[in-house]
Amino acid sequence: MSEPDIVTCKFDGPVAVVSYNRPEKHNAFNDALDEAFFGVLADLHERDDIRAMVWRGDGKSFSSGRDTTELGKRAPGVSDIDYIGQGHARTKLLWTAPFPIVVALKGWVIGGSFERALLCDIRIASDDARMSLPEVKHGVIPDSGGVARLFQMAGHGLAADLALTGRVLSADEALQHGIVSRVVPLEELDDAALALAHQIAEQSPLAVKMARRVLRTLSAPEIESSMHEELLSQSIVMSERRRGSEG
Repeated sequence: MSEPDIVTCKFDGPVAVVSYNRPEKHNAFNDALDEAFFGVLADLHERDDIRAMVWRGDGKSFSSGRDTTELGKRAPGVSDIDYIGQGHARTKLLWTAPFPIVVALKGWVIGGSFERALLCDIRIASDDARMSLPEVKHGVIPDSGGVARLFQMAGHGLAADLALTGRVLSADEALQHGIVSRVVPLEELDDAALALAHQIAEQSPLAVKMARRVLRTLSAPEIESSMHEELLSQSIVMSERRRGSEG
């Protein structure tokens, strides 16, 4: 598969459908996929004909998170703080998008991919979706802002449970806690997400914009504060891990 095919973008009228296309890896993201996805998202920011976006994954899973074969890899001379900060700058494109983003979750929804999905407007899950924050099992912490949104949705108890244990959350439990707004059979997921995006696209553009502005005003300050704390805390964790491996 050539690198340009890692992420695809198709249009259904005013709805952009952006897909991860690395199914053999359960759409685990590496630097190439990240660059392609956020490049597409940045391009869509500049268009005035997009009224909604669906974010999905080809194959069996939405995304199994960071490709573990590339954990810790980065360009020479890039500090922990710079590396995490670069990731945060890309991630913020998800909530600065001038259109709502509907995420179609299925199969594995793990780590940074789960966090990023949490930062979008609406999540629909298939009945086979399984979500987790397994970072502690790898000796690091979640650092993409999603824990703050999880805290806002489901409260301290569930946020702590997932972040401190890495346990798997089923689609039905996610629905009970308001993490997803709908659960549908797997074979209906893509159609349901697209139909919802079109339903949004049919509404008054100004009303949608202002409603999202209100929601963002309520949630964004806490997420940005959390991301700042994550940057500092993750840098400490990564530095200690490196010191331990060198010792």
